[in-house]
Amino acid sequence: MGDWVGIVGTVAGVALPLFNIPLILKLVKRKSSEDFSRSWALGVWVCILLMTPQALRSPDSTFRIYGIINLVFFSGVVFFILKYRKRA
Repeated sequence: MGDWVGIVGTVAGVALPLFNIPLILKLVKRKSSEDFSRSWALGVWVCILLMTPQALRSPDSTFRIYGIINLVFFSGVVFFILKYRKRA
């Protein structure tokens, strides 16, 4: 029983950050990030960044995979939010 739980968890850990791809594509297509708050994006990114060292040292491979992939893809989200944000 435990095997399938680990497999499902790993698949979900990889899949969840991939949902950032449509958001990145939307930002690039519209060349606008007005729908997104800089403070929200940076706040989430900083939390992910601070959580990453624990993910990397965790014996749980699902958490390590999730931590790495989430950092990579959400960094892309933040990059495009900042790139397309009009200066006030």
